[in-house]
Amino acid sequence: MNAYLDIAPEVQRALDAGQPVVALESTIISHGMPYPQNVATALQVEQEVRDHGAVPATIAIVNGRLKAGLSAAEIETLGKSGRDVVKVSRRDVPFIVAAGATGATTVASTMIIAAMAGIRLFATGGIGGVHRGAQQSFDVSADLQELAQTPVAVVCAGAKSILDLRLTLEYLETHGVPVVGYQTNALPAFFTRDSAFSVDYRLNTPQEIARALHVKWAMSLKGGMVIANPIPEAYAMPRTAIDAAIEQALAEAQAQNIGGKESTPFLLARVCDITGGDSLAANIQLVLNNARLAAAVGIELAGMGGRA
Repeated sequence: MNAYLDIAPEVQRALDAGQPVVALESTIISHGMPYPQNVATALQVEQEVRDHGAVPATIAIVNGRLKAGLSAAEIETLGKSGRDVVKVSRRDVPFIVAAGATGATTVASTMIIAAMAGIRLFATGGIGGVHRGAQQSFDVSADLQELAQTPVAVVCAGAKSILDLRLTLEYLETHGVPVVGYQTNALPAFFTRDSAFSVDYRLNTPQEIARALHVKWAMSLKGGMVIANPIPEAYAMPRTAIDAAIEQALAEAQAQNIGGKESTPFLLARVCDITGGDSLAANIQLVLNNARLAAAVGIELAGMGGRA
C-alpha cells in the first residue's frame, strides 16, 4: 500500500471482492465546468457508474493525500473552489503532496493514482493530446505518455476536438498505445461522433474490449488503451459549428498568449460560450455515456479474473 494513498472504504471493499471499479477524474469538476453544474455532474456520473453495476472512484489530491474515492463533501469543495484548485499532472504530484495541498487530477495523474490503487478502468470526457501548432510550441499533453506506460484503460469520447487529431494518433502509434473504437471505425472527436481519422481496431461489445485488455495485461505488456466511445447521436453537435467555435477560441488564446496546462480549460470554456452552452450540455452527456461503457467493460473484465 502506498503510504500517501487513501482508498475510500466503498472502493476498497469492491477491490477486495474483485468487483468492478471505475476511476473518474477531478479536473472536470474544478476546471471543466462552472459551479454548481460541475458538482451535480460529478455526482450524476458516480451514480451512473453505480446504476450500471460498478463502483465509482473519483480521484484527487486532498490536503496532501492521494484519494481514490471522494466523499460528496470533498466533491463539493472542489466544485466551489473551481480554478483556484491546482490542476495536477504527473510532474505536479510530489509537490502538491509534499505541500499538503489540494489538487484536481488530470487524465495522466488520475491514471497514476488509479494504478496505485489497483483500478484498471477510467472514464472521462476526452483525453489530452498534441495541440494544434505543436510543431512550433511542442505542446503535447502528458496524458499520451501516461497511456504508454501506465496500465489503465481510458474510456473517452476520443481526443478533445481542440487538438490536432492526426498528430495525436501518430504519437499514440509511436508509443504503442492502441486506439479502439467502440462500435465505430472512425475516431470520435469529442463533441462529434466521427472525424476524418480511423481507429486502430473496432470492437463492438464490452466483452470484446475486456478480452483485449485481459490478454494485453496477462502478457505483461505495459501501458493502457484508449477506448473511443462516440457521443450519443442525440447530443452530437454539427462539426461545422464546433470547428468554427474552436477556430475562434484558438485565435483568442493565441492573442492572449495562453498556453500550457491553462490552454485546454480556456479553450473549452470559450467554445462553451461561443456555442451558447450547447457544448457544455454535450460534454455532460458524453461523460455519462463513457461511464456506462466503462462499467460494462469493468464487469466483463472482473469476470475474466482481471481487477477493474
